[in-house]
Amino acid sequence: MTTNLTLNSAIDPSHEHIDSAEWDDIYVVGDVHGCREVLEQLLARLDPAPNDLVVFVGDLVRKGPDSKGVLDLVRAHPNFRSVRGNNEQKLIDGRKSIETLTDDDLAYLESLPLIISWDDVAVVHGGIDHRKPFDEHTLTELLNNRSLVPDGSYERPFWFEARPESPRVFFGHTVLSEPFVSEHAVGLDTGCVYGGQLTAYDYRADELIAVDPPETYVSRSSDSIVEPATLDP
Repeated sequence: MTTNLTLNSAIDPSHEHIDSAEWDDIYVVGDVHGCREVLEQLLARLDPAPNDLVVFVGDLVRKGPDSKGVLDLVRAHPNFRSVRGNNEQKLIDGRKSIETLTDDDLAYLESLPLIISWDDVAVVHGGIDHRKPFDEHTLTELLNNRSLVPDGSYERPFWFEARPESPRVFFGHTVLSEPFVSEHAVGLDTGCVYGGQLTAYDYRADELIAVDPPETYVSRSSDSIVEPATLDP
């Protein structure tokens, strides 16, 4: 299948394409949700140099104790990038607010692309439904996709367990009991704000790196934490 990463022209901003050859190492980081202390621990493990790229799957903000601190940290590094998550969108739309964020912070959130790509990889917050062309996905779908069942948020099949084709999609949004890694999808939201780990994927080394939070910041029902399917080897 020919990779098509062109989004509906009504969605803006849409897509940032990166030349992977310009970066020594590339790391993809799961949902941070305002947990700056945990992010600092993870970055200490990764130890990215200025010529290494760190890409976030969105939901940098909300629920955790220091959304402003997370944004300040990410924005201070020119080699850090993020796609937009559904929690960024809630702030942009005015459905939620965080008193410590400035107008400049909100403008930054609105500037975040919906997808970042390189090689045969796409990073998006929610997910991609392989049953229809990529450019027919709506903003809401890209930020919130989980189940392939209409209105079946936590009902299998999940898009990432069923994805049969390239590009390989790195995603967050769906809180997982452990990372999901397959040939065509990699899920990295392991629920650090809910007492799970903050997980990163080392693209060059093809390995996962994770750290534990110091505490559980927000409780979450076990029926909204997905146990990923075990894939056949």
